[in-house]
Amino acid sequence: MADPMAVGGNRVVVVGAGIGGLTAAALLAKRGYGVRVFDQALVAGGCASTFRRRGFTFDVGATQVAGLEPGGIHHQIFTELDIPLPEATFCDPACAVFLPGETEPIQVWRDPAAWQAERQRQFPGSEPLWQLLKDLFAPSWRFQGRDPVLPPRNLWDLSRLVKALRPDTLRTVPYTFATVGQVLQSLGLAQDRRLKTFLDLQLKLYSQVNADETALLYAATALSVSQAPQGLFHLKGSMQALSDALEKSLARDGGLLQLRHTVQQVHTQNGRVTGVTVQDQKSGKTWVEPANHVVANVTVQNLVELLGDQAPQGYRRRVKNLPPSSGAFVIYLGVDAEAIPPNCPPHLQFLYNYDGPISENNSLFVSVSRPGDGRAPAGQATIIASTFTEVGPWWQTSNYAGMKQAYTDGSIRRLSNYFDLDPKHILHIEAATPHTFAHFTARQQGIVGGLGMRVSSYGPFGFANRTPIHGLWLVGDSTHPGEGTAGVSYSARTVVQQIEVS
Repeated sequence: MADPMAVGGNRVVVVGAGIGGLTAAALLAKRGYGVRVFDQALVAGGCASTFRRRGFTFDVGATQVAGLEPGGIHHQIFTELDIPLPEATFCDPACAVFLPGETEPIQVWRDPAAWQAERQRQFPGSEPLWQLLKDLFAPSWRFQGRDPVLPPRNLWDLSRLVKALRPDTLRTVPYTFATVGQVLQSLGLAQDRRLKTFLDLQLKLYSQVNADETALLYAATALSVSQAPQGLFHLKGSMQALSDALEKSLARDGGLLQLRHTVQQVHTQNGRVTGVTVQDQKSGKTWVEPANHVVANVTVQNLVELLGDQAPQGYRRRVKNLPPSSGAFVIYLGVDAEAIPPNCPPHLQFLYNYDGPISENNSLFVSVSRPGDGRAPAGQATIIASTFTEVGPWWQTSNYAGMKQAYTDGSIRRLSNYFDLDPKHILHIEAATPHTFAHFTARQQGIVGGLGMRVSSYGPFGFANRTPIHGLWLVGDSTHPGEGTAGVSYSARTVVQQIEVS
C-alpha cells in the first residue's frame, strides 16, 4: 500500500472493485494517495467481470465498451495511467435489431453515411428526429469532454460546470426537460410503430426505460455514440481485460486490492466520513479501516444501507422514493460453431411476440463471440443473451427454480429462431437472475444498469458524486453520466478531481 501520509496524509478506501471503483483507485494511487480497495467478490470487475466454464469465457453482464477511441474516456484514463489499452475491434454494425415477425434486421452501422441510408430505408420520414439527435449530440459530447460536475454541490463543482459551458451548449437548453416520446409527438412520428419499437428496444439497453420516459439529451448520446469517430468495441479475450489492466496499474503505484472482503458499514462523525467496517470472508475477522475519503462504487441504494442510521434523512427519503430499478436475466451458452449462422453480427437484439414468463418486454440483447477472440475453443462459440426483468417477482416467488427454468426455456426457444440450437450443438448452458447478481455483485436485489435515465434522474437532476457527508463519494451507474464502463469511468475521474481539491 502507498504511504498513508502521502498527499497530505489522505487515506482513501474504495468500496467495490467494479470499473468505476478500480478507475478511481488507480487514478488516486497514480497521484500518490494511499488507496485500499475492498470487494466481496472472488474477482474484480463487478458487472464487467467474467467467468470460465469448460473452456468458454463468459462476460457476466457488459459485453461491449465505448471510449477506447483516441480522445475517448478509457483512452484518456489509460494514457494518464501509462498503461496499454486492451486489444479491441470496432463493433460494426454495433447491433442488428430484429423487430417482431421480421427476418431482415435493422443494422446500426458505425459509418454515419451507412447508418443514415439504413435508417432512411427502414424508417421513411424519420430523418428530422435523427438530425435533431445529431445536432444535440455534438455539443453534448463536447460539453462532457470538458469534465463538468453534474449536479454541482459546492462552488468548486459549479465553477467546473460553468467552465464546461460554451455558446454551443445553449443549443441543448430548450430540450432539458424533453423526452424522446415528446419529440416524436411534436415531429408527427409518434404513430410510426416500427420506429417507436426500435427506439424502445435500443433505449431500454442504455437508459433502462423506453422512449416515452428517456430524457432526450441522454438519448442523443446513447443513440449516436456507436457512430464514427466514436464507436462501440469488442475486447479480445473478455471484458476482464479492462479490470486486469486497472488492477496492474493500482498495484504498480502502491494501492492494495483485497477481494473477498466485505464492507459492512460506513462510519461518520460530525458529518464527516471516518472509515469503514470490513470483514475478511475467509477468516471472519472484522476491523475498522480508517479513511479520510471513502469512494463508494455501489448503487445509491446500497450506499444508504451501508450508512444505516447515519444516512441523512433527506437523502434516505430520496432514495426510497426512486422508481423501481431493473434486474436482468442472462443465459450463457457454449455451442459448436455450427450453431452460429454465416455472417452473424457480434451483437443482436430480438423482440418477439411471445406469451409466457420470459420477460416483461420480450426483448433479448445477444452477444456472440468471434473466432480467435479468446472466448471459446476453436470450432466453438459463446452466446450471451440478456433481458431486463422486474426484480420483485424473483424475490417473492415460492418457486424460484421453476421460474428460472421457465425463463431459460423461453430464451432457448426465442434464440432458436435465429441460431441452430439443436441440443447436440449446446455444450454448456447456465443462467443468471437477479438473485445471481445480488450474490456475486452485492447489488441490492440484483439491480443492474443504473437508475433509469428519466428527466428527473439525468444530469443536473441526478445523484451527485459528492454526497451530503464530507469525504464520502459515490461513483458508478447511479451518478452522471450513467451506466456502461465509459459512464462509470467519467464518474470516477470526476470524484478524483473533487478529492484533489477537497
